[in-house]
Amino acid sequence: MKSPVVWALTAALLVPCAHAENSDRLGDWLLQQRLVQQFEQGRAKIQSVASELALSALGLLDVPYKWGGNSPLSGLDCSGFVKAVYEGAAGISLPRHTADQAAATRPIDLSTIEPGDLVFFNTTDRPFSHVGIYLGDGKFIHSPRAGSVIRVESMDLAYWQTRFDGARRVSMN
Repeated sequence: MKSPVVWALTAALLVPCAHAENSDRLGDWLLQQRLVQQFEQGRAKIQSVASELALSALGLLDVPYKWGGNSPLSGLDCSGFVKAVYEGAAGISLPRHTADQAAATRPIDLSTIEPGDLVFFNTTDRPFSHVGIYLGDGKFIHSPRAGSVIRVESMDLAYWQTRFDGARRVSMN
C-alpha cells in the first residue's frame, strides 16, 4: 500500500499541463506540508548511506579471505565482509551466513540496482552461496575465496554472469 506521500508525489507528476492551476495548487500544498523536503531529505540520507557503505567496503580492500572470518584484522569471508561493512557504515546488523542475508533482504530487479545493494551468486552448487556489495557501474566488491583478498570485480565477467542469483536490498529502517 502506497503512503500518502507517494500518492501525492505520483499525482503531482501525472497531472496534465492543461490543468496547470490544479497542479500549482497541489505543488503549493506539497510545499506547505513539507512533503517535498521530506522526500528530498530521505533521498539524500539514502545516498549518504550508500556512499558510506562503498567507502567502508573499499577501506577493506586487500584484507585476506578467511573462512568464517569476522574481523578485518584476521580476515573475512564473503558474508563476514558484508556483515562488517553494514554494521560499521550503517549500524545495521545482518545475519552471519550468506543464505540468511539473502532471506533477510528484499529482492530487487537488476535494472534498479544501486550502490550498497547486495549481489548473490551460486558458487558451490547452492543458491545464495556467495555475496558481495554492488558499487555501481557494473562493479561489486567481495571476499572471494581462500588464498585471495577482498577485491573489486566486474559483474560482466562470464564467471559471475553464469552464477548470478539476484540482487537484494537491505532495509534501512
